[in-house]
Amino acid sequence: MNAAKACFILAVAASACPTTSFGQALDSAQARTPDLFARDRSVAVLERPHPEYEALGTSIGAFAVFPRLQLDNENSDNVFAVENGPVSDWAFHARPSATLNSNWSRHQLTAYVRGDFIRNEKYHTENANNWSIGGTGRIDVLREFNIAAGADYIKAIEPRTSSNTAVSAREPIRYDQAQAYASATRIVGRTKLMTRADIQSYDYKDGFDLNGVVIDQDARDRVNTSLQGRVDYAVSPATALFVAATGNKRNYDTSTVATPSRDSKGYELLTGVNFELGAVVRGEVAVGYISQSFDNAVYGDIHGFGSRTQVEWFPTELTTVTATASRGIEDAGVAGAGGFLSTDFGLSVDHELLRNVILSASVKHANDEYNGIDREDNRTQFGLGGNYLVNRNIGLAVRYYRTKQSSDGAASGPSYTVNRVVLSLTTQL
Repeated sequence: MNAAKACFILAVAASACPTTSFGQALDSAQARTPDLFARDRSVAVLERPHPEYEALGTSIGAFAVFPRLQLDNENSDNVFAVENGPVSDWAFHARPSATLNSNWSRHQLTAYVRGDFIRNEKYHTENANNWSIGGTGRIDVLREFNIAAGADYIKAIEPRTSSNTAVSAREPIRYDQAQAYASATRIVGRTKLMTRADIQSYDYKDGFDLNGVVIDQDARDRVNTSLQGRVDYAVSPATALFVAATGNKRNYDTSTVATPSRDSKGYELLTGVNFELGAVVRGEVAVGYISQSFDNAVYGDIHGFGSRTQVEWFPTELTTVTATASRGIEDAGVAGAGGFLSTDFGLSVDHELLRNVILSASVKHANDEYNGIDREDNRTQFGLGGNYLVNRNIGLAVRYYRTKQSSDGAASGPSYTVNRVVLSLTTQL
């Protein structure tokens, strides 16, 4: 690291270099980046370009196609995520994908298709053919005004570790998910305006227990819609204050005696700051109020403090530390529950050991408080791994994950610990 860069980092972190003021740093940032809302002084380790290791793709007119195949060999010491009598197994994943990107100077179009075909060595009930297809597009109406939209369709299985899944199911619960969004963003001077509409549809397939009895999942089928508006105001080239309001409606297809209708509507009101402190720290901190009201009085309303926060710290150009926190209201798939209040905290570190070797570690803790039943879950996830880019066509990776969940209350769910090791080989063109 050269002396000027070291001095700048110290100036931001500890005011150790009196020759460069904070105001001068902001003026310099504005000169380099006219966009008052860009936070691009640093590039995160996982986002840093590596031209010598990136796929070249295949050109098709104004588009480029990037085919890719990832092969995973995964070992789990608790395949069914149970508290007593855990069993282990090896699972082989074949993950083919293809991405189509436009090469236009303006506007943008991306489409993709992905698969995850799972075959287990011993427990064939866990085999699955997951796939998804989708795309996004952006129209640049003006330099500072764009319209974007996207949609995708997913067919997949619910992981055994999901807190909402039917624990007694003989096979993992299968579901279809379709979703779409449309958004518009406009920058006028120091003000940035954004609006976005989302729709999501979920269709869960019935399962069967070990005795062949149907596990009805129809009460989980639903359509969620939301509309968000957000206004940012740049008080400096590196700091913007904002307010955001989101309204949602959740309509369920059916109900049962055990689970009355869970239709609800709610909102989220957040305010916060989006910032960049030189090349050392950037992020967004948002806090506010969240509320979800259920049509059926059997469920009490959920409301309280809400947050969506992410902060990145760059101690060196080769290391990125990311802290996240969120508090929101989620849909529940558990019989009798209207939803749950989820509070998450996470911390991850990515380090570029060599140009082609990246090491990563992460930890996340989640607390779920259910509405309508007496249940509270606490879940901790730890991850450790490394990626080795052999060349632009081949990559190797090894990852370790540990998930521990404890569930309390009269309607408590499973408590378990799962350890997984994944070895991966990726090929791309």
